[in-house]
Amino acid sequence: MLQEFKEFALRGNVVDMAVGIIIGAAFSTIVQSLVNDVIMPPIGLITGGMDFSDLFINLSGGDYQSLAQAREAGAATINVGIFINSVISFAIVAFVLFMVIKGMNQLRRKQEEEPATEPPPSREVQLLEEIRDALVKRG
Repeated sequence: MLQEFKEFALRGNVVDMAVGIIIGAAFSTIVQSLVNDVIMPPIGLITGGMDFSDLFINLSGGDYQSLAQAREAGAATINVGIFINSVISFAIVAFVLFMVIKGMNQLRRKQEEEPATEPPPSREVQLLEEIRDALVKRG
């Protein structure tokens, strides 16, 4: 069983998948920072200084100025702002993946459209063509 696992784990597809997951996690961190630190602050400024990460619905009845205070008090909340940030992050990642896959499909189509170069004729065929051409010239 250990040998089977070793064969599975060392196969090229598994290693490629692991690299993809690691790069995807790093990309996700970058997108999260892009949304939280670059995109949402200007949107908050446009909406009158609202910080979307602090946008929440309090279900416990208390009055809290921020989500951090509500969490500290143990209040039940629906975290609408965090959800909005997650949806924007997802949309960015989905768009980037769409563009990558679209580019890969275009390259694949381009390769399929290119006619395969025919191998040069064999030596026998070349000799027969030379004989034919010589006979045509004589004739």
